[in-house]
Amino acid sequence: MGEFAKGGFTNVGFTWNMPLVSPRDRFGEELLRIGKEHKNVVVLSADLTRSMKTGQFLEAIPERYINAGIAEADMMGMAAGLALEGFMPFTSTFAQFAAMRDCEQVRTDICYPNLPVRIVATHAGLSTGCGPTHYSQEDFAIMRSMINMTVICPGDPNQVEKVLQASLNHPGPIYIRLGREAMQTIYDKEYDFVIGKALVPREGTDAAIIATGIGVSMAYEAAVTLEKEGMHIKVLDMHTIKPIDKNAIIAAAKTGAIITVEDHNISGGLGSAVAEVLGEAGISIKFKKLGIPDVWAMNGSPDDLYCLYGFDAGGIKSAVKELLK
Repeated sequence: MGEFAKGGFTNVGFTWNMPLVSPRDRFGEELLRIGKEHKNVVVLSADLTRSMKTGQFLEAIPERYINAGIAEADMMGMAAGLALEGFMPFTSTFAQFAAMRDCEQVRTDICYPNLPVRIVATHAGLSTGCGPTHYSQEDFAIMRSMINMTVICPGDPNQVEKVLQASLNHPGPIYIRLGREAMQTIYDKEYDFVIGKALVPREGTDAAIIATGIGVSMAYEAAVTLEKEGMHIKVLDMHTIKPIDKNAIIAAAKTGAIITVEDHNISGGLGSAVAEVLGEAGISIKFKKLGIPDVWAMNGSPDDLYCLYGFDAGGIKSAVKELLK
């Protein structure tokens, strides 16, 4: 669709109805490329080689692949030790384990000494459909509260490659959050990706939707349908939750209304981070957080759950219209 009108932030080409792609597949492919180019990269798995799509790395570079077994906390301690010896460890496990079972090791062994460990966490949010024990409804809140931690949630499967590349020169630990399900491909051309710098796939003046992860494509779909009803809605891809792009949020507030969208509890995640920025800036605005309400989410397919809790494209559209009444 070409370039959008130039704004204060990065605008990129957008393509809709592209094939759905798993971010885990992109992670496995890019991790192998990085491993071949950078001899200090080491991959650690908590007995999830197949689920994490790291088998290619294991086959090609087995001497730099460690399976820690079902001992996620031990894996984080190993990663910290490797980082102290000059390696760049990429740990891989499910988000609910990385953020909760490993919480103390991540905080004390990795964040406290500010070590360059990349924690790649998949099956995030409601993407497993398996119920509360396997949902990660709280990981944004946990990880963004940790000193020195950077928190990233790509909104496009191809963006995973850019995140991994950008992580190579980024100081300190990074939490990279991926869902289980395939995602809509959003960006159709090369664009500059900067950690902590929001992307603007769609401009608008009536309201702004600030989304992360799977929420970005749903936000865009909602904005397209609202356009047909005469509403011009801006969409921000807030891929970095910490450090969050304060300037992008303040600019979005000029529309007069902001809705946040995330596959995460509405307490402590993206919506809370955006509200903090608005409050500290003294900005009074119409505001709504969409995500998992403060409940134990039900079992079910991710798409059905997004609809149930009101943050699929239809729910976002309804929320925008209600906010703009």
